Amino acid sequence: MNVIFVAPYFGANMIRCLGLLAGMNLRLGVLSSQAADSLPGPLRKALAGHYQIDDCLDPQQLANGVRAFQKEWGQVDRLIGYLEQLQLPLAQARQAAGIPGMLPQAARNFRDKNRMKEVLRAAGLPVARQTRVSGAADALRFVKDVGFPVVVKPLDGMGSKGTLRCSNLEDLYRALNRLTPSPARPVQCEEFVVGEEHTFETVCIDGKPVWRSSTYYLPGPLKVLETPWMQYCVLLPREQARPHVRDFYDLNTRALQALGMGTGISHMEWFLRADGRPVISEVGARPPGVNIMAIMGIAHNMDLWQKWLELEVFQRFAAPPRSCAAGSAFLRAQGGGRIVRSVTGIETVSQKLGDKLVSALWPRVGQARADSYEGEGWVLVRADSTEEAVAALRTVITGVKVRA
Repeated sequence: MNVIFVAPYFGANMIRCLGLLAGMNLRLGVLSSQAADSLPGPLRKALAGHYQIDDCLDPQQLANGVRAFQKEWGQVDRLIGYLEQLQLPLAQARQAAGIPGMLPQAARNFRDKNRMKEVLRAAGLPVARQTRVSGAADALRFVKDVGFPVVVKPLDGMGSKGTLRCSNLEDLYRALNRLTPSPARPVQCEEFVVGEEHTFETVCIDGKPVWRSSTYYLPGPLKVLETPWMQYCVLLPREQARPHVRDFYDLNTRALQALGMGTGISHMEWFLRADGRPVISEVGARPPGVNIMAIMGIAHNMDLWQKWLELEVFQRFAAPPRSCAAGSAFLRAQGGGRIVRSVTGIETVSQKLGDKLVSALWPRVGQARADSYEGEGWVLVRADSTEEAVAALRTVITGVKVRA
C-alpha cells in the first residue's frame, strides 16, 4: 500500500500518527507545510517521501503533491488526514488524482452544516429547523417563524467554535456583528434544542456500521462555551449499549447513509429530549476530539488511533469488548487574567483517585490561558462501573482549582 498522510504541522498527535503508520506494512509519504527536518530523526528516516506545500487546505496544492508521489511511486492508494477542516480538500484532491476514498459530494454533506441538515431532513430524520443566513433579513425572517432562542454558527464550524446562542434581538444582532454573514460567506441559524447531549461514534466499512460507541457531554458544549470558567467532563459509560443508545442505532445508520459515509469513523452529536425524542445535531466524518479517542481506547484496552489508521488504510477494524467506564475532565481557569497564577488540589485529587487516574496534563503556573474550550489541562480516569467513573470525574472538577 502506498499511503500519503497530510500533516499540516507536526504537533504531538500528528507525529504519533506518523509513527504508527511507519510501523505498518506500507510505503509512507507525507504532505506538510513544514520541512522534513522538523520531524524526529528516526521517523524522518522511516518515510518513503516528503513533499512540502504552502497550504494544506488548498486542494490544488494537495493534488500537486499527490502527483509528485504518483510520478515517483507509480500509484497512490490512500490519501488521509484527521483534521476536520482537511476533509473537503482531501476529497477534492482524491477526485483530482483518482484515489479511492470519500469524494467531494459526501465531504460537503459533512462540512456544510446547512446542507447537512437539508440532506438529513429530506431523509426523514429528526433535526432542528434551520436556515442559511446571508444577512439580517434572513435571520429576522427565521426567528419570526421559530421564535427565540436560536443558535447562530459558521456553516463549516468545528467543535462548537463560533457558536452563539441568541435569546433576543440584541443577542441576534451581536451574533451577526461577530460572524458578519454575507452572500459570499453565509452562516447558519437554527432553533435551540434542549436535552441531554451525547456523541455517537460509528466505524463504517463500505457504508456499513461495524462498531458503535456513545458518550455523554457533562454539560453540553454550548453551555461550556458560554461559561469560560466551567470545568466539564466527557463520560463513556461501562455499558456500551444503554437503552437510549440502542434506540438511536437506526437513526444513526440512516443518517450516515444519507450523508454518504463510506469507510471511516464518524463523530455525531445528538440530543435526547426530556420526552425521549432524539434530535441529530451535527456529524463529522473524522475522529472525535475532546479526548474521546483516548477514553474509548481506555475502555476497550486498545489504541484507537492505530485502529483508525488501520481502518483508513486496510479497511479493517476489530475492537475488544468494553471492560470499564472511562472519562475525561477538563480543567479551566477562573478569573479574568490571561496567565495561570495558581493551581491547587493536584496532589490531593491524585491520592483520592488512586488507580482510577490514567493520565493527566496538569495546568502549570505561568502558562498562558487557553483560547479554546478544552482549557488549561485535562485528566483521564477509568473505573469498573459508570457510577465510580462519575464520582472520579466529580473529584477532579471539584478538587482542582485553576486561577488566572
